Amino acid sequence: MPTAIYTHRECRLHDMGAGHPECPQRLDAIADQLIASGIDVALEHREAPPATLAQIERAHSTAYVLHIQDLLRQVEASGEPRAVDPDTIAGPHTWQAALHAAGAAVAATEAVARGELRNAFCAVRPPGHHATREEAMGFCFFNNVAVGARHALDVLGFKRVAIIDFDVHHGNGTEDIIAGDERVLMCSFFQHPLYPGSGAVPKGTNMINVPIPPYTRGMEVREIIEAMWMPRLDAFKPQMLFISAGFDAHREDELGQLGLVEADYSWITQRVKDIADRHAGGRIVSCLEGGYALSALGRSVVAHLRVLADL
Repeated sequence: MPTAIYTHRECRLHDMGAGHPECPQRLDAIADQLIASGIDVALEHREAPPATLAQIERAHSTAYVLHIQDLLRQVEASGEPRAVDPDTIAGPHTWQAALHAAGAAVAATEAVARGELRNAFCAVRPPGHHATREEAMGFCFFNNVAVGARHALDVLGFKRVAIIDFDVHHGNGTEDIIAGDERVLMCSFFQHPLYPGSGAVPKGTNMINVPIPPYTRGMEVREIIEAMWMPRLDAFKPQMLFISAGFDAHREDELGQLGLVEADYSWITQRVKDIADRHAGGRIVSCLEGGYALSALGRSVVAHLRVLADL
């Protein structure tokens, strides 16, 4: 079975303004590096459909979804960007991009669950893991991974799913949505202190939060994963795994101060894949989160996909 990459042109058109780190060129850097590395031809390319509002409402409140829909459609019609928070700006293409980003997670979940694909990577933006049930923040509007995970549980009938988040920032939005849902085990490490300043005290017993100090390097992160993630994941026996794949813990990325390199992302992906192979029939859906040093982002995504695709 192939590994697929889901994306959509609208995700490239979403633009939060000149100089913003969460820029359209992030997807260009990934696409260019996939071609340069030679692995592009080994992947199945799929266009991400838009999510429906009902699919998004499995992770967000109806009131929030309707509010964001109204706001983003106003921006779409006027062509005038509007700030949602100091870091998060809606532009004319943001509504469609957000729908397709969440839709990629749903479509990938469906295809992997049906056995059409071995696993999938969603090269989408805006990212999602800071979007809470009721609030857009941190470059995020809809929580793509949470939408996919809840689709697996509520529509496809899975009993247990795991969410792995290796972004440099704590996935506060994902935690807000799934804390206390014992069908989900979320495992993450993140630099602390750092935006959004949360995560040191987990909101639920289904959270494995590991705050780590600035300048932590890859070997220390690997030891943390072996000691704190792996036993809980093996005990939980997830039937499907979701990855919030942020690559801003790379040592070249200026939005954090951690010291990971491509080999660390390969190693982490392999350990997640080991869990999926043991308990979940290999089922993994990975969604792009952070990663703002463009060359490092492209190289790290290639490292991630080489492992997912057994290349």
